[in-house]
Amino acid sequence: MTKPTVLVFDVNETLLDIAALEPLFLRLFGDGAVLREWFAQLVVYAQAATLAGRYAPFGALGAGVLRMVGETHGVPVAEADVAELKDRTLGMPAHPDVLPALERLRGAGFRLVTLTNSAPDPDASPLERTGIARLVERQFSVDPVRRFKPAPEVYLQVSEALALPSDAFCLVAAHAWDTLGAQGLGWSGALVARPGNAALCVPGLPLPDVAAPDLSALADAMIRLWR
Repeated sequence: MTKPTVLVFDVNETLLDIAALEPLFLRLFGDGAVLREWFAQLVVYAQAATLAGRYAPFGALGAGVLRMVGETHGVPVAEADVAELKDRTLGMPAHPDVLPALERLRGAGFRLVTLTNSAPDPDASPLERTGIARLVERQFSVDPVRRFKPAPEVYLQVSEALALPSDAFCLVAAHAWDTLGAQGLGWSGALVARPGNAALCVPGLPLPDVAAPDLSALADAMIRLWR
């Protein structure tokens, strides 16, 4: 297997901790676990929009899905709740293991970039605020191609922009659907199995090339394997 030289990091949940949104769901629904329901539905409807040939920014989808989940739970969602969701999303912190792991990976000679479903915000950048931006050379979003991961066009924009073959890339994500999409184009896949996430073991579908329960252990494994 060719050793990848560029690590492409998913952002939401992989680098940034979505648990920061939980107080909103606890207040609205009396159960912080509804956060996971909302996030899973957000991913489903982002992918459904792509399959239907439609596009709306991830933040707008997130607001719409919050209202939809509120309706299914019989909980009214006000504009102030939607505004709080946006504020909390922009304020999500990096997981504690992120900055040390990125430092080690960059020091080991990997090139680091990010690739997110979220559209760029000209007024607020969570990656700048958390210190992640200084460790990556490029930040990619689905917004230019107007399709959500795991659509092939999303990953292809990265390989085209960096002018490298597919086997030069490894997608690092907390979600098996994301690594699966990248592996379908010949990329490697690395899974950081954050709480609530795991590898998908199905005959005929590729497992991640490397997996670990946190980014520190995943960085160690990638350095051993590819450096």
